[in-house]
Amino acid sequence: MTSPETRDTYHHGNLKNALVAAGLEILETEGLPALTLRAIAARVGVSHTAPKNHFGSLRGLLTAIAAEGFRRHAAFMREGLGAAPDRPARLRAAMEGYVRFATTHPHLFGMMFSPIHCDFEDPALVAAAGESFAVLAGISEGLDWDKGTGPDALLKTEMMLWSMVHGYAVLTMSGQMAGATGQDDLPGIAEIMPGFGYRPAPA
Repeated sequence: MTSPETRDTYHHGNLKNALVAAGLEILETEGLPALTLRAIAARVGVSHTAPKNHFGSLRGLLTAIAAEGFRRHAAFMREGLGAAPDRPARLRAAMEGYVRFATTHPHLFGMMFSPIHCDFEDPALVAAAGESFAVLAGISEGLDWDKGTGPDALLKTEMMLWSMVHGYAVLTMSGQMAGATGQDDLPGIAEIMPGFGYRPAPA
């Protein structure tokens, strides 16, 4: 049973956040197969119908969890940016943050990019994913590489960086890279990235 104090808290609008937090806990500790509306409701201590009332379906709740995941993903990438002495150092910090999030939260990271489990047209998820991508866009601007020319130079640079770091993160998280190379001690993303420079900012 939920206590009167807990019910009062939820009446003030905290239940949705509590359900998302409970879903994150189950996902991190038990994995995606354990993530059900009933399990989340039991973790929070509310009726098994409460999650459906707020999110409509399990996919709706997973979408909300993914949105929170993207917000945390962005925070991981922003860690160290303020202390970085120059733009190449900011690039390394963001890329390392991307991979660190994936390897620290593999179940969440995998679900965040799954169209089966998430509604990518959900406005909150679109906004959160945009916040994450904005970090990549920020470090992409002005990057000097041989394909970064023409009117769509920034888009090509963003796609190149995203493909590189996401592929590295997925392969590292899944253990495929270590299995293929036979090495457990793999070089980090910053060690295998080309030595990118930045074009001087326009005067």
